[in-house]
Amino acid sequence: MRVMVMVKASPGSEAGKMPTEALLTAMGKFNEDLVKAGIMESGDGLKPSSQGIRVRFSGDKRTVTTGPFTETNELIAGYWIWNVRSMEEAIEWVKKCPCPMDDEDSDIEIRTFYTMEDFAAADVDGKAAAHEHTLRQTIAMQKVDVRNYLFFSGRCDEALAFYKAHLNVEVKFLIRFNESPEAMPEGMLQAGFDKKVMHAEFTLGNVSVMASDGCNDAEKFSGFRLALTLADEAEAHRIFNALASNGGKVDMPLMKTFWSPLYGQVTDQFGVGWMVMLPGADEAPQQ
Repeated sequence: MRVMVMVKASPGSEAGKMPTEALLTAMGKFNEDLVKAGIMESGDGLKPSSQGIRVRFSGDKRTVTTGPFTETNELIAGYWIWNVRSMEEAIEWVKKCPCPMDDEDSDIEIRTFYTMEDFAAADVDGKAAAHEHTLRQTIAMQKVDVRNYLFFSGRCDEALAFYKAHLNVEVKFLIRFNESPEAMPEGMLQAGFDKKVMHAEFTLGNVSVMASDGCNDAEKFSGFRLALTLADEAEAHRIFNALASNGGKVDMPLMKTFWSPLYGQVTDQFGVGWMVMLPGADEAPQQ
């Protein structure tokens, strides 16, 4: 169940009163607890209505009004979007929230989001639901982080040295196979490759590029893989399965690794290699 949790405005918030250091710290801890519990999807504070705009609709007429707006009890000072098991769970979390207005009485309101199933009576043929699904997929893809991943078949150190000398690249991270916290599956790594580059990241201009020696030197350098980092597990599975369909080939099934909660490699029907993954704990896809 997705809910919007709204902090109602107060005279203080409408006057632009900023939170104390104590409240800011307490609210940060509360947000951290929400994130750790896997409940919080987003949340932000809103500036006073004096910096807001309203557009009134009356038939074909549109009337724009600038703030401030006087109905304080109808205004919102901030919000969260949570994904909870039930309204009861949402209520229990709200009760744990620090008083959001310091020395003023305040209210927090919880509202449930509609789903497309709620509009079934008005969407008999399912076209509106299908369109909504497509839009959500489009939004998800707009947030995807795409980066190049180069495989050098045993010559990664040589390539990085060359790029440093001639392109002024900066190597940000490098780990070798013998430094991996997990042993490679038996038979995957070519003999003598233990000190080769397992993974490296370097910057060229304003672009971040990933690189590796791969697992052997049998294959000639023939291009690169595109690395897709997604925020949603279901979307990662959908894209991975789509790339593997119609003659595509799963090179490494989606699985948990030490660097990602979900990671896999696939070559699509056109011969383009892809790496599909969820971000690790210390990183997130670009917004």
